Amino acid sequence: MSAINTTREPLFRASNIGKSFNSVRVLEDISLDIGYGEVVALLGENGAGKSTFSSIVAGALTPSKGSMFLAGEPYAPTGPGAAMALGINMIHQEIHLLPDLSVAENVFLGHLPTRDGIIDRKAMFRETEKQLRRLGLDISPDTPVRQLKIAAQQLVEIARALTLNSRLLILDEPTAALGKDETDLLFKQIEELKKEGVSFIYISHRMDEIARIADKVVVMRDGHLIARHDSGTADVGVLVSQMVGRPIDRLFPELPAPGDAVVLSVEQLSDKAGRFHDVSFSVKAGEIFGIAGIVGAGRTELVQAIAGLSALSQGRVMLGDRSLPANNVLAAIHAGVVLIPEDRKSEGVVLSQTIAENLAYCNLDSLSSCGVMANHRVAAFARERIATLGIKGVAGQVLDKLSGGNQQKVVIAKWIARNPKVIILDEPTRGIDMGARAAIYELIINLAKTGVSVIVVSSDLEEVIGLSHRVMVMARGRSQGILHRPQIAPDSIMTLATA
Repeated sequence: MSAINTTREPLFRASNIGKSFNSVRVLEDISLDIGYGEVVALLGENGAGKSTFSSIVAGALTPSKGSMFLAGEPYAPTGPGAAMALGINMIHQEIHLLPDLSVAENVFLGHLPTRDGIIDRKAMFRETEKQLRRLGLDISPDTPVRQLKIAAQQLVEIARALTLNSRLLILDEPTAALGKDETDLLFKQIEELKKEGVSFIYISHRMDEIARIADKVVVMRDGHLIARHDSGTADVGVLVSQMVGRPIDRLFPELPAPGDAVVLSVEQLSDKAGRFHDVSFSVKAGEIFGIAGIVGAGRTELVQAIAGLSALSQGRVMLGDRSLPANNVLAAIHAGVVLIPEDRKSEGVVLSQTIAENLAYCNLDSLSSCGVMANHRVAAFARERIATLGIKGVAGQVLDKLSGGNQQKVVIAKWIARNPKVIILDEPTRGIDMGARAAIYELIINLAKTGVSVIVVSSDLEEVIGLSHRVMVMARGRSQGILHRPQIAPDSIMTLATA
């Protein structure tokens, strides 16, 4: 790895970059310099142009106008492979791994080490193990990727980039699936790479991360570069207003007072796979109950069990005075317990189908008559849900054309149409921009105001603190305690999470 360049010439320069798709202009005159060993945060709502610009830098798209330079030389990659050969790599928010290959094979995909014309598997496994250790990931290099959780897969993506001797790394929401410990290890690695002269474009919607890791901040909106800040500690209110084009006075609306009646009781719950043990808590009507903990603490597995997705070895889930059958999703849904999953793209929606079709799938019983579903009823139902939740789209629009925030609203909309008594949201704003995040927070608060009991699982401490009346902290599959306001704070949560 080369030493840090001390000349005035930046490592990377974009000059008046523009991009059009047919007659639609999506980028206009983007100019940006990135110095050696510098982290430039790229902020903006979904659709602001961040991904388009990053794809141009990474060689996946060709700009319609403008020019780029790398280390003072003209830079016009013919594709991602050409960009990688020059030391520019992009780690996408969406996982791009081959699930049936091992971790090591994915890490070295496209640049397999050879010896005498034969793949050097020992070298491949040795180097993979080294990068995994750097990121604190304790898994075997020969583990099939499909056996890994999302957080571990994201770290494998990062390990792959680290083997390529990158000069400029583009990280798109790299911590969206990571907990605090994994994030700390990633940031430590970024700091080490900065010392070696590696530069970063860092895309994130988490303001605390921007303040911690960025040297500069660039704000984009509607394909334009709106503002530049020479520090990552720029005022959050200013940044948010620049991103969304309007002031957001309160990211977290004021919490309503919960009712007195206990709606959901979880009693000494343990699952047969041993992923969580002896967990007990209750949630009142109109209460927002947060669940925090580092990745691997058993949070997702616990709420999946509550929603009927896994078998129990002991304990029970009570809805009022009624015991819900274990490992029975339909029984939970019909009783009024629904789950918004962590991975919305593979578990929450059908991306190839329309908004109307996705909304209808969970509501066929109310939309059909004598086993027949009329298209006009589905369309009317979809229009009503779209208007109620402020989804930016039309009933016949295919879901993979929507932003992450609007996809998440579709997932929430299809379930709240069933008027649930308990709604569980696992990482409700993962990969969602600040404007859409504020809208989803308001939606959660409004559900609580109507008396719905809400459970929120989140790795974002600011989120779980800002939304919750109480927070249960988990570690190693067990509840370490339940915090009440005003005890809920980052230090108190992390003390329990690492106990």
